[in-house]
Amino acid sequence: MIRWIAIAAVSLLSLACQGAEVAGVRLPGNTHVGGRELVLNGAGLRTQLFFRIYVAALYLPSRSAVASEVLALPGPTRISMVLLRDLTAQQLIEALNNGIRDNHTPAEVDRLRPRIEMLSKVMTAIAAARKGSVITLDYLPDAGTQVGVDGSSKGAPLPGDDFFRALLRIWLGDDPVDATLKKALLGAS
Repeated sequence: MIRWIAIAAVSLLSLACQGAEVAGVRLPGNTHVGGRELVLNGAGLRTQLFFRIYVAALYLPSRSAVASEVLALPGPTRISMVLLRDLTAQQLIEALNNGIRDNHTPAEVDRLRPRIEMLSKVMTAIAAARKGSVITLDYLPDAGTQVGVDGSSKGAPLPGDDFFRALLRIWLGDDPVDATLKKALLGAS
């Protein structure tokens, strides 16, 4: 256990200094969200069967290798996805809905449903995202979750830190979309 923590700490320090490269996608070591500098916590490749779907990166106010700590961190946060293939709005919506459903009770999903529907409308307005597009989910404490595509905000922010935490659980929850990706986002090599 101590060895794993030491390896994760070295990996996190390396990410912060120079960024990362995953599947040919170069990711910066830091970014700015809500006027605050965030550091790259981890990055990895999302695959499904043998298809490469996207490269995900997690940016936080301070690094953490523990999912529960990440989910509790206050302040701005970003999850970004660099698409490695074209995706339709319906594919994006289904993936997000499935990820939320897999990591929440039916009662929790019901409570989140109005904002899930708002997110679906934002994604529907995007229509499709092409290979190379960058989709960001930024948590802004005073506003909520802002969806972005290639640096442009899409739709109004979705209110509530609980909603952003629900989205983060897609990747960092007990039943993540990809267990290897979860480890990578938490800084494991």
